[in-house]
Amino acid sequence: MTDLEYLDRAEALLRSVEARCDVLNDETDADIDNQRVGGMITLVFANQSQIIINLQKPLHEVWLAARSGGYHYQWVDGAWRDTKSGEEFFERLTQSATEQAGMGLHFSAA
Repeated sequence: MTDLEYLDRAEALLRSVEARCDVLNDETDADIDNQRVGGMITLVFANQSQIIINLQKPLHEVWLAARSGGYHYQWVDGAWRDTKSGEEFFERLTQSATEQAGMGLHFSAA
């Protein structure tokens, strides 16, 4: 993957996360404060716990840090996949956000 392809896919992922936070804030009581600075998004939940998503441009990876741990994702077969488990990015984000918000939340690429 070229640097440009990586940036296009990674930026699309960040935009999806931001857009989904807006929808969740409108449709639920989740109250997720999402702040973006460059290639990093910080999601802050009502209990002040955080999930941080940031781009690792030299590695062509996206990293996610949550209470449950740190995860590294690479673009594989049309999705962002964890480099160790193969888990899809939005599956992990959904699980971590649900745990940290204390309510069922769902994130997806669309």
